[in-house]
Amino acid sequence: MENIRNFCIIAHIDHGKSTLADRFLEITGTVESRKMKEQLLDQMDLERERGITIKLQPVRMNYKLVKSQKSKVESQSEYILNLIDTPGHVDFAYEVSRSLAAVEGAILLVDATQGIQAQTLANLYLALEQDLVIIPVINKIDLPNAQVKKVKKEITNLIGCKDDEILAVSAKTGEGVEKVLREIIDKIPFPKSEGEDFKALIFDSVFDEYKGVIAYVRVVSGELKIGDKVKLLATKNRGEAIDIGYFKPDLRKSDRLFAGEIGYLVAGFKNVSECRVGDTVSANSEAKPLAGYQEVKPMVFSGIFCKDGSDYAKLREAIEKLKLSDAALVYEPEHSPALGYGFRCGFLGMLHLDVFQERLKREYNLDLMITVPSVAYQAKKRNGEMIEVRNPENLPDPTQLEYIKEPIMEVDIVTPKDYLGAVMQLTQQQYGVYKTTEYLDENRAVLHYEMPLTSLLVDFYDKLKGVSSGYASLNYEFLEYRLTEVVKLDILIAEEPADSLSSIVYKDEAFRAGKRIVESLKKNIPKQMFMIKIQACIGGKIIASERLSAMRKDVTAKLYGGDVTRKRKLLEKQKKGKKKMMALGKGKVDIPAEAFISVLKR
Repeated sequence: MENIRNFCIIAHIDHGKSTLADRFLEITGTVESRKMKEQLLDQMDLERERGITIKLQPVRMNYKLVKSQKSKVESQSEYILNLIDTPGHVDFAYEVSRSLAAVEGAILLVDATQGIQAQTLANLYLALEQDLVIIPVINKIDLPNAQVKKVKKEITNLIGCKDDEILAVSAKTGEGVEKVLREIIDKIPFPKSEGEDFKALIFDSVFDEYKGVIAYVRVVSGELKIGDKVKLLATKNRGEAIDIGYFKPDLRKSDRLFAGEIGYLVAGFKNVSECRVGDTVSANSEAKPLAGYQEVKPMVFSGIFCKDGSDYAKLREAIEKLKLSDAALVYEPEHSPALGYGFRCGFLGMLHLDVFQERLKREYNLDLMITVPSVAYQAKKRNGEMIEVRNPENLPDPTQLEYIKEPIMEVDIVTPKDYLGAVMQLTQQQYGVYKTTEYLDENRAVLHYEMPLTSLLVDFYDKLKGVSSGYASLNYEFLEYRLTEVVKLDILIAEEPADSLSSIVYKDEAFRAGKRIVESLKKNIPKQMFMIKIQACIGGKIIASERLSAMRKDVTAKLYGGDVTRKRKLLEKQKKGKKKMMALGKGKVDIPAEAFISVLKR
């Protein structure tokens, strides 16, 4: 155990975590050079395309450290380094918190060109809560606009370390990376066993078609052999260790897993609910469970339906499998009169929703309809009943409501001082309540706000990047529920309600929101052979309306010469045909995906 080091890399998005992990794999010889590629630990195509880490990924590295002693005699020690590569985006902070519970130390990685960002602070505080050893590292020192001295000053102000304790590296070229490995061995403590009986924490899991549930475990005490009987202490499910091993980064079978090691366990579980993330695996059924994870609370809800109703069973199976590799996902069956059977899914944010629906399309070849995302409101009816409103359809009539509350978030925005005015103006427009300002140094500040989650939902991040020339960064956490005044905004297309476009909006913003939606739909819905009315209404009152004119065929093109009455007769015939078509075609307007996306953009 003295030669084991468990650590993870934490940083803001796009600060070079995956690239640094690649260099570790190269230097330690974990992956052959011919198999090496960029973002090796990012297993999904989606992660490579977008350049982001979505899923945490563990890997085991063997590293021989040569120590020179005063007698000039060299001694070699081989160390086992267990790395967990973590995501950087705020929507996947739950993945980071689970990784931190399985390690003893963390590399705090900061971009030399951007300095400390919002998610750097958030992840650092998570690591400090777990009492982890922090190794500060500055990355991208090879870039011409790197400001190493300035960033060092920011880090020393933040965590109170000395200048010479901060390592400067270039993960791309490999400069200084070996020094980081030595620092990990020197500073991060080795794991300690908490007893003799086998006990392990499940920090993640994936589903395999042939093996079933593969649990990622951190062994806390004892040892596990193939064939040993195990029990999950929370769910009370029993199994047998059919396959155990570690990550290289693919699965490598092993005879045993010892205390302090990070590895995987296949125990014959076939169902998602049988093997929960945060549960404790033990050989002793009387053992006390380890402190697991706080249940994550989804903040954004959206309905997911298949365009082809016969794909419902396929959609259910796909969501069940994705749930296994995404512990933050919450879902329940839902039925819509217009869209048929589907699921109401809960997400941590808009990127989480975007990645999830993209995975459903790519990995399971599903053609989907996504309803307008909404947040979870808390409402109290006049009869005293408390309900949670996740769907515009479930919002009670205003006459039945005593009050309704919306989720409020604590928002931290890190921005250069030059953009303070523009950022503050934007947050005030989005119903932000200013709290305090902190200064990281003479040029960078952290603004603290309280904002409704609905204001952050769609494109606040894009607007923030726009007003700050790309320099500001954002982090948010749930604070509380507060009283608000909201109404249900319905959209009618060809006088038929479009359930998927219904939304909950602020009462004083309803007219503006309705007008914006009908105008964007007019631009994005293709013309039909009949005129289409697009209307926004609250209850029975229409507050905004647009008309999409009919596609017109020139029926008089074939005429030449003769009396004008011939032309009129054909035009009258066409007019009657359009009226008949309109009567038959009501509610059968196909709304393209671009129209849904346009509604989301404010």
